[in-house]
Amino acid sequence: MKFMKLGSKPDAFQADGKCIRYVTSDLATDVTINIGQVKFYLHKKNIAIITISWELCMQNFVKFPLLSKSNRMQKLVLKASEEKCDEINMVDFPGGPKSFEICAKFCYGMIVTLNAYNIVAARCAAEYLEMTEDVDRGNLIFKIEVFLNSSIFRSWKDSIIVLQTTKSLLPSSENLKIVGRCIDSIASTTSVDPANITWSYTYNRKLSAQDEIVDNGMKFREKIESVPKDWWVEDICELDIDLYKRVMTAVKSKGRMDGAVIGEALKTYAIRWLPDSVDALVSDVHSWRNKLLVETIVCLLPSDKGVGCSCSFLLKLLKVAILVGLDDSAKEDLVKRISLKLHEAFVKDLLIPARSPQTTLYDVEMVQSIVNQYMMHEKRSQDLNVEKNKMGCTDFILGHGSLLSVGKLIDGYLEEIACDPNLSVASFIDLSQSIPEFARPVHDGLYKAIAMYLKEHPSLMKAEKKKMCGLMDVKKFTMDASMHAAQNERLPLRVVVQVLFFEQVRAGAGVGSLNNNPLDTSHSTTNTDEEWEKTAAEDCNSLKKQMSQIKIKEDGFQKKGKLSKKNSKSSKSGMKLLPSRSRRIFDKLWVMGKGHAENRSPETSGSSQSPTLMVPGNATKSSGSYSRHGRHSIS
Repeated sequence: MKFMKLGSKPDAFQADGKCIRYVTSDLATDVTINIGQVKFYLHKKNIAIITISWELCMQNFVKFPLLSKSNRMQKLVLKASEEKCDEINMVDFPGGPKSFEICAKFCYGMIVTLNAYNIVAARCAAEYLEMTEDVDRGNLIFKIEVFLNSSIFRSWKDSIIVLQTTKSLLPSSENLKIVGRCIDSIASTTSVDPANITWSYTYNRKLSAQDEIVDNGMKFREKIESVPKDWWVEDICELDIDLYKRVMTAVKSKGRMDGAVIGEALKTYAIRWLPDSVDALVSDVHSWRNKLLVETIVCLLPSDKGVGCSCSFLLKLLKVAILVGLDDSAKEDLVKRISLKLHEAFVKDLLIPARSPQTTLYDVEMVQSIVNQYMMHEKRSQDLNVEKNKMGCTDFILGHGSLLSVGKLIDGYLEEIACDPNLSVASFIDLSQSIPEFARPVHDGLYKAIAMYLKEHPSLMKAEKKKMCGLMDVKKFTMDASMHAAQNERLPLRVVVQVLFFEQVRAGAGVGSLNNNPLDTSHSTTNTDEEWEKTAAEDCNSLKKQMSQIKIKEDGFQKKGKLSKKNSKSSKSGMKLLPSRSRRIFDKLWVMGKGHAENRSPETSGSSQSPTLMVPGNATKSSGSYSRHGRHSIS
């Protein structure tokens, strides 16, 4: 810390209790100056008996340092003498008794030390006492200004300390432009090339993963850049919110600071000052302050909405904004920023607590709004690029990996909120359909969400279940999802049969032929129950016998994409692959469709059924009823 010593005489100020200060001297004190609750007993020339001109009085005052260096003291002493009063009251003295004592010691020529903690108070006090060069050469104001400009404003931490002290000395510190000069000094220093920084700064944050490497199984820290770009972030976190806002505004106005660094600064400040608990956030004592803090951070977010702050931080900021009752415009700004980086979010980030009058646990409407904004942005991006408009679906997915991430994110979010007893079917379906089909190439996540919803809402009507399951495409299930769905007693019967059928198709003909299969599960829920039951009764005999002959080696199928060579040798062992509920379904359907099945070709029921029967050319033989109902693939 920089400091400056003034004067050469020993300190002769003494204290008598907390409220009395005096100077030890052979001369008796003859004036009392009241600064707040403290009385200063000092010396002056007794001018009560002098009846000469003002000019002559001033000549006599020159013998007394207290009066010779302060134009205001001269006026106050003269006024007190005219009123025959030995006490002078200065209730509005800036900096209080401590700053007055500094000025008094300077007038007496005693040693006084100025530093970042008391320099502003001394400067404001000297201004109040009018200790200018017009009164005495080399006066206190001149010396303080030299110290400020040559040392304080050139020191990083001293500038921050000085800026903090200005708050208690407003408006004097503002009028003297000390606040503005401090802010400009700090903002300019943050823009210095890190390679040229030699002064002390605070940096206690965790190192990022890129700062660590692994070599021969031994983890060690890579040599860190001597000074990181965000070296200044933690030091200014100690500033009050109003001063912090002014500093960050100045930093941004310089135009030399990267948006990511500004985002890191805002995140660090929010972590430093925002409480962790919800109760503390909304408490009456701090609610106004927390609201002001969030408003300020939102206002200071980088102008480029696509960079700067992480999506997780923005979502946390949105949660706090909702809790503290931030205005709609600020929340809308956050929603727009979040939507641009939604693909970076995690499910837990989207779990925004709902507020009254909402009845759900989480604010599903807010998430729906974020997703809608994201899709609007994606559409605008696509429309602006003519070449992308000409691309096919596959190329579009390859060029928009973020859409796949958002698809997984929404499925995970649906699974989390499915446990909410107050979540309506309409809200679930709307959020599920808010992303395009190609953003969800695998439907395992969607199936998990629907299965959880059916479990937590057992009183759903048949039509509602039908709508829910209509969101899924069983052709896009993985093996694990298919096996789970086949045993899920909460799913409608038609969905289970579809799952089993397509697993048989995949096992017998391979995944490639599935894409060309004329069956379309998306249309299966549109048929009447009577039509579907006729279809199921006609076809499930053959389906049951074919499934009983095929045993899939799961690991081998996932690695090589083909059937294991170790097939079951009997229909009895093959039937063990089917879960108990599926066997009951097939047994029931076998009885219902027995008459039809007896008249079918032996090619469809033999134990040596060939997988070629399931290719598109022959699909009409074994599943003609499905084809007659106009099913086609949309995958």
